Amino acid sequence: MARNSSEVTIKELPMSVCEPAPLGLVGLAIAALVLGVHDMGWLNASLDKSMMIPWTLCLGATAQLIAGIMDFKRKNIFGATAFTTYSLLWYSVTLTLVIAIFGGVSPNMEHYALGLIGFLIFSLILTVATLLLNKTLFGILFFIDLALLALVLHVLIDTEAILVGVPLLFVSALSFYGAAGGLLNTMTGKALIPMGKPLWTPK
Repeated sequence: MARNSSEVTIKELPMSVCEPAPLGLVGLAIAALVLGVHDMGWLNASLDKSMMIPWTLCLGATAQLIAGIMDFKRKNIFGATAFTTYSLLWYSVTLTLVIAIFGGVSPNMEHYALGLIGFLIFSLILTVATLLLNKTLFGILFFIDLALLALVLHVLIDTEAILVGVPLLFVSALSFYGAAGGLLNTMTGKALIPMGKPLWTPK
């Protein structure tokens, strides 16, 4: 007698991924706050600059990397591209700090400036993309662009560090605002914290 064989079909359920923007934005906000306050000269000059490294590495770099990977899963091309590339920028900034502080050599900062110029060009492209999204993200990217430009000038011609610190503090404030909006608006399903309408809608 032949046995009746039955086939078991296993249905793979789609993975649900939550909104990662608050994580990425709060990482950016804290790292920008730490660097911005330092560049403003508000900290004791005797404090070891190496103490900024944990914040730029864990919050600025790693938190945004996690958010970017999650956005790749969600097929959000802007969030995935922006968070991952900015996380790599923070890793580069952190590594530059490590080399300058612990490397025992005088690093060639012109190479650092060239990398920043290249990233500034791409950041401007991302800034144009934010015109399609909302005013909060546009503001964050706009002040990031200013901070990058000021940092390039600081590295090449030794302009005042305060010119980097001011836009970084704006980046921090707007990023905290964006993180709060992304968290609370998603949890409540309501626009409790307005993010602003897109500035450009292509026809």
